[in-house]
Amino acid sequence: QLQASGGGLVQAGGSLRLSCAASGRTFSSYVMGWFCQAPGKEREFVAGIWRSGGVTAYADSVKGRFTISRDNTENTVYLQMNSLKPEDTAVYYCAADLAGGVVPTTQNEYDYWGQGTEVTVSS
Repeated sequence: QLQASGGGLVQAGGSLRLSCAASGRTFSSYVMGWFCQAPGKEREFVAGIWRSGGVTAYADSVKGRFTISRDNTENTVYLQMNSLKPEDTAVYYCAADLAGGVVPTTQNEYDYWGQGTEVTVSS
């Protein structure tokens, strides 16, 4: 089970940190990812992180602004979002990939999903 939190309303240029807490004792074996879905749009990849945290991947639109990290002792993955833009407004979902071969960037490669947390960036 994945529980995302940390969303909210922020002005453009501001920051938010999203958290996703996972239940279970095998969190460190999952590749974790964040996706977002804006109104009327498809869900799209934002960032992903390897099991140990040593490898990360980002969508071009967030590179240099967002940072994904994880704490395997706390079974939690984070998404630090800086320099937020109105176009970042979306519902953000965390996801877990059990296969763990690479860091997937497509949603059909992830096995479990959290409920989503809403981020609104005002201009």
